[in-house]
Amino acid sequence: MYRAFDELEDPLWEMFSSVKRPSRYTGGEWGADGGRVLGEESVSLCLAFPDVYEVGMSYLGFQILYDLASKTPGVRVERVYCPWPDAESFMREKGMVLRSLETGKPLASFDVVGFTLQYELAATNILTMLDLGGIPLRASERGEGAPLVVAGGPGAFAPEPLAPFFDAFCVGDGELLLPDLFSLFPGKDRPRKELLEELSKVEGFYVPALHEGGAVRGRVLMDLDRGFIPSGMIVPSSEIIHDRAAVEVFRGCTRGCRFCQAGMISRPLRERSPGVVAKAALDLLERTGYDEVGLVSLATCDYSGIEKVVDLLGPELRERNYRLSLPSLRMDAFSVGLATRLEELGRGGLTFAPEAGTQRLRDVINKGITEKDMEDTFREVFSRGWERVKLYFMMGLPTETMEDIEAIMEVSLLARETGRKLGKRPRIGVSVAGFVPKPHTPFQWEAQATVEDLAMKGGTLKRMAKKAGITLNYHEPAQTFLEGVLARGDRKVADAIEKAWKDGARFDGWTECFDIGKWLKAFEVSGIDPVGYTGRTRGRDEAFPWEVVDAGVSRSFLWEERLKALAGELTPDCRGGACNLCGWQGRGCPALEPTDGQG
Repeated sequence: MYRAFDELEDPLWEMFSSVKRPSRYTGGEWGADGGRVLGEESVSLCLAFPDVYEVGMSYLGFQILYDLASKTPGVRVERVYCPWPDAESFMREKGMVLRSLETGKPLASFDVVGFTLQYELAATNILTMLDLGGIPLRASERGEGAPLVVAGGPGAFAPEPLAPFFDAFCVGDGELLLPDLFSLFPGKDRPRKELLEELSKVEGFYVPALHEGGAVRGRVLMDLDRGFIPSGMIVPSSEIIHDRAAVEVFRGCTRGCRFCQAGMISRPLRERSPGVVAKAALDLLERTGYDEVGLVSLATCDYSGIEKVVDLLGPELRERNYRLSLPSLRMDAFSVGLATRLEELGRGGLTFAPEAGTQRLRDVINKGITEKDMEDTFREVFSRGWERVKLYFMMGLPTETMEDIEAIMEVSLLARETGRKLGKRPRIGVSVAGFVPKPHTPFQWEAQATVEDLAMKGGTLKRMAKKAGITLNYHEPAQTFLEGVLARGDRKVADAIEKAWKDGARFDGWTECFDIGKWLKAFEVSGIDPVGYTGRTRGRDEAFPWEVVDAGVSRSFLWEERLKALAGELTPDCRGGACNLCGWQGRGCPALEPTDGQG
């Protein structure tokens, strides 16, 4: 039974009949513990995802934290997602309070409200949820009895634009951070300042109001086999984006793509052993009722135990008619051959990410893919029977020229022509995203392409694709611009976030909701020049607002990688080879053989 928003049945059921996808708000899913507590309750936690239900339920990290918290003695864990604008309007009209899905507990009644920061353009949704939940927007305005509002996820590595709205940020792996947070309780009668002072002394927690300098080092779970491994998942009651069981096979990445923030902030590489992965997959399939399990990581085809896992799972999956799936593939014969072994993928299409059209630009970003790699991969794909291929690229990369842009279509046409020569009827889909120079990457010093430049390049590609009969989509340039401001901003940006929210900005990552005009007005009123955050190249020694966090990769390594990028020089994958001295050497990095003497 739905209990998330209000105890009065009339407005509740009226809302169900008037909003888009009422299943977003019903709760009652299989695997949701309904606020069950092991032992005597000492702390109540509401996990908050600042996007709609079907997006939040697809995020594996959210599921892991929920399962961890639900199995921790004394912890009551529940969930909440951001209402779509139609539901928000209805709630405000009827005076309804945002409540948890499990028991309908008001958001303001929890001890801790923990947000997942997965995407910068969800910033205004955070304020919507706080306000609907009856929690003051700014940490400085919260008095005794208000929940501790904390945040984790990738966004915690560049926290300053959101710092005024949060009491604390959890930097690093949640399996280590959550237990330390829970250890502060029972603390219902302890002053907020005392709780925050104690939390600020724990490694991995950044408390903006009490921080006195130095960088907060992210916490890293070095042994995934010994860490918490979820044995259950919440099964959605309606369709979501990634509707399957999922097992994480490793964290980190050693390929060193220079545009990739995730590959930098998640170092070092740590693998889960094949036996543990196989058992976790079978446990989840058994307990959730799913008939598909995905192997998840930044680059699953790089997992050294992938073939062993397929061997271990194969007989069980075939016997029960279960499926095994992978995310996008590396462009090589091994990955395509692996996909061939997974019958489920053979019924759909394959996804690859060349990222750039020319070899020169792929070398700049250290992608490690050659023209021959692409030709061989396309030949392998179509000769093995596939007919649908999706390709991901970026535009606005450092040193990019129109030749690089036009080459995106050349690669797409190469894929199609390769398929045709092999007697197929290939369907090629192309997706192009605007590049944002993210914090903690070698490109953090670079200027971001302007909205006008991205629009011109996107329009050029659109015309070329239409003429060639290839489906192409590209990201709205104004959204890319705003993402850059929110990713690279300082604490002053919080004023613009609040102003844009008050003026109606919601779900800025959704094109149908996005309105750049609201943001430009908010920046103007707040006295902020947004182009100052995106439109200039930084000096080598300029201090960055995100350096309040230590992601483990050194500034000197990132600068050297920037210089190599501008020179078109490659950096080899350090896995099992020579150390690239990224900052993790000597700190337990398991990517290298111990005999090389460099950590």
